[in-house]
Amino acid sequence: MRSIRLRATIVGAATLACLCLVAIIDLRTTLAAYLIGWITLVSIPIGGLLILATTYLVRRAWTDDLHPVLIATTAALPLCGLLFVPVLLGQTLLYPVAAGIDAPAYKAAYLAPWSFALRTIAYFAIWSVLAAWLARSWGNLARMNRAASVTLIVAALTISLAGIDWLESLSADFHSSIYGLLFVSFTLMSSLAFVLGFGLLSPRRIHSTRGYGGLFRGTLLLWGYLHGMQYIVIWAGNIPDEVTWYLSRTQGGWQYVLILLAVGQFVVPFLLLLSAYVRRNRLWLFFVCAATLILRGFEAALLALPEIHDLNIMMLPFAGIAALLFMVSAFALVVARKLGNTGGSLNAPAARA
Repeated sequence: MRSIRLRATIVGAATLACLCLVAIIDLRTTLAAYLIGWITLVSIPIGGLLILATTYLVRRAWTDDLHPVLIATTAALPLCGLLFVPVLLGQTLLYPVAAGIDAPAYKAAYLAPWSFALRTIAYFAIWSVLAAWLARSWGNLARMNRAASVTLIVAALTISLAGIDWLESLSADFHSSIYGLLFVSFTLMSSLAFVLGFGLLSPRRIHSTRGYGGLFRGTLLLWGYLHGMQYIVIWAGNIPDEVTWYLSRTQGGWQYVLILLAVGQFVVPFLLLLSAYVRRNRLWLFFVCAATLILRGFEAALLALPEIHDLNIMMLPFAGIAALLFMVSAFALVVARKLGNTGGSLNAPAARA
């Protein structure tokens, strides 16, 4: 763990220096890249909150297998909130309503910079409290049930609202009633890929891969279903403000990212996970998890960047990589420290028969 912390510190310091340099050259592009990296990273602990609560209510082998990693992951929620400060300070460069464009009075008030910031602070305060409650409830079945039940309800609602704030509001005119659930599925995909991939690295964490392939396939189907439903509803409604959201993602090179996600994030892993051999094989499952984590960044870019204009295309990839490495380094420090404090294992409660 000590070597991981040292490397993370070095990488974090170097990438932070690069980010500061790029920000001096083009602040808007840097903030856009930073937002993509942040969304990619924060989806892991946010989704982990939902998965952790579910493992408490559905007590099987995964309750014990994934618990240390999920506790360490959700412990990073306060850090992720702190990492969002640059975006809060630069709202007017990214979010059109914050920049002062004409908008209905209710929307202008709801998405005003101070209101946006207060809600974000509230989200992370709520999630951090829920994560601490879940951690302290471990070992007491009655407390686990209470904490998990409340967490699933409160977290699902607040995560949906957060997705609307952080991503949907990048477009002043677009609105989808499914968008909040889309963000929930985004976080579930990210977190499950991370904790499962992390657990597969050590045979001591996941003793048997039985069931995890099916769990991942079910989450994948939920993600694909919600995306498909949003497209069908918008296509049937044929409302210009909503249709243009998709049109902007079928040109300017974004159509290739769309194809990559459709094939690489849905078709290929779905077909792979139909195979019992793949579902049982640790290496194949780890490959699916790793590919999913990489593609989370591409989906975050597809959701956000077409709405942010006047970006330096040449500088954007470098700023994005630097931002993601900086945040991953900080995240790794927190996770490594938490796992080191717990020794990677905790006393397990009795499994439900």
